[in-house]
Amino acid sequence: MRVGFIGLGNVGAKLAGSLLRNGVDLTVRDLDREAAQPFLDMGAKWADSPYDMATECDVVITCLPSPAASAAVLEADDGLIAGFAAVDEPRVWAEMSTTDEAEVLRLGEKVSAVGAEPVDCPVSGGCHRAATGNIAIFAGCERKTFEAMLPLLTKMGRRILHTGGLGSASILKVVTNYLATANLVSVSEALVTAERAGMDLSTTYEAIKISSGNSFVHETESQVILNGSRDINFTMDLVLKDIGLFQAVADRNNVPLDVSPVLIDVFEDAAERYGMREWSPNVIRRLEDATGASVLADGFPPEMVDDEPEEPGYEIKPR
Repeated sequence: MRVGFIGLGNVGAKLAGSLLRNGVDLTVRDLDREAAQPFLDMGAKWADSPYDMATECDVVITCLPSPAASAAVLEADDGLIAGFAAVDEPRVWAEMSTTDEAEVLRLGEKVSAVGAEPVDCPVSGGCHRAATGNIAIFAGCERKTFEAMLPLLTKMGRRILHTGGLGSASILKVVTNYLATANLVSVSEALVTAERAGMDLSTTYEAIKISSGNSFVHETESQVILNGSRDINFTMDLVLKDIGLFQAVADRNNVPLDVSPVLIDVFEDAAERYGMREWSPNVIRRLEDATGASVLADGFPPEMVDDEPEEPGYEIKPR
């Protein structure tokens, strides 16, 4: 199987690296040619345009920062849709970006119209797990398409879930990112309150970890918060994109949310104070600045590291 990969950013580069590490015939493309050079040095090929990639590869994966970026890659005159239309062989477009359900359905209809199969297959679990191939992948598509894609998806992720039809994976991705954002804000409030109450923060971390208050976000992001680096390879603007997409899903379905609008206000304020490209855990600085707290402790790592060995991926079956 010849695979194309467009978008070698924080997440995309790690997913593409897993494909190369697992022996996939890979062609890459990014607006920044320098971002592609390490992959070319390791044996990947380069595509001069999305059109060229679509004509040469059986599967083309996009992993891009916004729905608008994906639309440009697909709909341009030298884009993927034009390339899919130019060949008789079956093709698959796999959208691994965090995107809008309505937009992936719109683009998927255009992809289907030229004879290719669309899949939305975003990832969840953080850049550290994307790097090791232990990340989770949601896949929304026809079941037969999922079964054909599963061997490839297991080269990039460990737990693979078929979520239903096209667009379902994108909905679940923004649902999970919304929950992670809510947890990050609540963890920030908990750590600052504990510090102001005179608690040792290493002890506080362990107390939360062994309690009913524990979560994936606490076990990972709280560590880089306490280290002071706040580096999770994820920025304020990306959080705002994701929770905005979740709010849009709720709005389309007439769900009157209480917490989501507050989270949007919190991150808009944090982005205005510290910059759109600031690491997202530095949302805690709003409370540190307001209270004089210093939420730091010794012995925590500067970045998240996946300490689990890479394992073969497999399908998760719902109950």
